[in-house]
Amino acid sequence: MFRIDAITLKQLRALAAIKRHGSITLAADFLNLTVPAVSTQLKLLEDNVGAKLVIRDKEHGSSDLTRHGQVMLKAVENIESALSHSLKCVRALTDGKSGFLSFGVVSTGKYFAPQLVAMAKKVMPEIQIELIIGNRKTILSGLETRSLDLAIMGRPPRQPVVESVGLGDHPHILIANPDHPLVNNKNFSGEELLAETFIKRELGSGTRILMERYLDRIGDGTVYDWLEFNTNETIKQAVIAGLGIALISEHTVIEELKSGRIATIDMQGLPIMRRWFVVRPADAELTPIIERVQTFLVSEEKNYLPSFLGSKA
Repeated sequence: MFRIDAITLKQLRALAAIKRHGSITLAADFLNLTVPAVSTQLKLLEDNVGAKLVIRDKEHGSSDLTRHGQVMLKAVENIESALSHSLKCVRALTDGKSGFLSFGVVSTGKYFAPQLVAMAKKVMPEIQIELIIGNRKTILSGLETRSLDLAIMGRPPRQPVVESVGLGDHPHILIANPDHPLVNNKNFSGEELLAETFIKRELGSGTRILMERYLDRIGDGTVYDWLEFNTNETIKQAVIAGLGIALISEHTVIEELKSGRIATIDMQGLPIMRRWFVVRPADAELTPIIERVQTFLVSEEKNYLPSFLGSKA
């Protein structure tokens, strides 16, 4: 029987420590507890949720989580994230600051995010702003767990439910090495394009989703060769090296376009003009601090978002 009222943070942290360190013995060392104490906490948690959470390998002395245990581990992570966020808020108040705000930006925006935070700190020095940069999946998780107060991203999600305010344009372009045969070529076909090797971001990236949708429209589901890298910087270097071509935010390659190290490929439907949005959890309280920072983000967008260079470098 599931007894949520009997589940304690000590029980959950014992489970997380077992997963992190791979055995009950090592988890006990990490928690500065005895092995029987950790075993007891685990047994209580399993009784409270009514499921086996840990599999023990007696021969090797190791332990791992069952599928039920993995589900409970996610709850631990969400709780720890919420506690960490709350403690930062308390610390800011205790230090005599006006407040604390956790601000997320998808990785495509990391090229303007530090400048943006610096601008905000000059205008609102009494507000502590923590900048978190991650892919779309990471930012959505932060909004869902309330570890992020505000975020700048592309298309607002359906889940979690957010309130959003539009910012400026966010163009996406097709890039290649300047010597690539499709650069400055006005007469190539969709079939010729799909014969190329494409460089994608990792799963969970909004840029990857946009590229796949665009290529599916051109090729009606045609299979194409692709490589995967998990940062825009790696993708840029791969394109410069001639490993392939990529659909990417123009904001990530402005300097390379200006210097001629990267060029654009003209194609029907490009650039894909998206927008940036500032979003926040819809059911979260709109505190004066959050409202003030959100108003700043909207009013100053022309001062931190890069200008569109156009389809050609």
